Amino acid sequence: MPTLDGKVAIITGGARGQGAAEVRAFAKAGAAVAICDVLEAEGQALARELGEAGHACRFLHLDVSSPENWAEVVAGVTGWRGRLDILVNNAGIINRTGIAATEPAAWSRLLDINLTGAFLGIRAAAPAMKAAGGGAIVNISSNSAFSGHYDPAYTASKWGLRGLTKSAAMEFVTDNIRVNAVCPGLVVTALNAGSPHLDPMIRMTPMRRAGTPEEIAELVLFLVGDASSFITGEEILIDGGFITGAAYRRVAVETGLLPEATP
Repeated sequence: MPTLDGKVAIITGGARGQGAAEVRAFAKAGAAVAICDVLEAEGQALARELGEAGHACRFLHLDVSSPENWAEVVAGVTGWRGRLDILVNNAGIINRTGIAATEPAAWSRLLDINLTGAFLGIRAAAPAMKAAGGGAIVNISSNSAFSGHYDPAYTASKWGLRGLTKSAAMEFVTDNIRVNAVCPGLVVTALNAGSPHLDPMIRMTPMRRAGTPEEIAELVLFLVGDASSFITGEEILIDGGFITGAAYRRVAVETGLLPEATP
């Protein structure tokens, strides 16, 4: 288990789903965690749960599209713990509409949250990390950032996070701040539970299952810990082999060249 003893982290979208799994993993590893979200009740409940278990956790309301709110959150965290070492840009939404059906306002709102929110977070957090002697930032992208997803706004935001990650890694390397991206495939959370695309995605995934929030959290935990100290500017797929060869493997299975995987 990596240790984050003495580290202070901000996790956006941390109130539920994948973000909450990351919060729990970080708290278990010894970090003080600021759970940042617009979901007040769920965020407060998670902070209480972890606080009662002896972990240093605090909920802070954060609209990631607001520069002013970001400034308040970073000031609140540094005032609380005296430093900031880790930022996980996890907050995100999805439209599930094609170009013709996506209104410009919906396009802009998604990019404001998924992409601009991460930019604002890095911009707000980097000075505090520099003051602490360095840090680690992880942007949660998607395997949609390597293909053409049927939701163009979501796809554009996740491709954008890949570029933002590389630019930020180069800009802040002299401040001892590492920046990487995690690109999950299918992970079932409250964001997509019940969606009709789940079963087809599982059938296409070579490992024949969805990932779990906890599996994503473990990769994020590795990328903010000392074991990954020579890794920056990378985008790491965690999708059961989907991008590597889902289509070709499906063809090979259906033509008898390869056996079907068991979930």
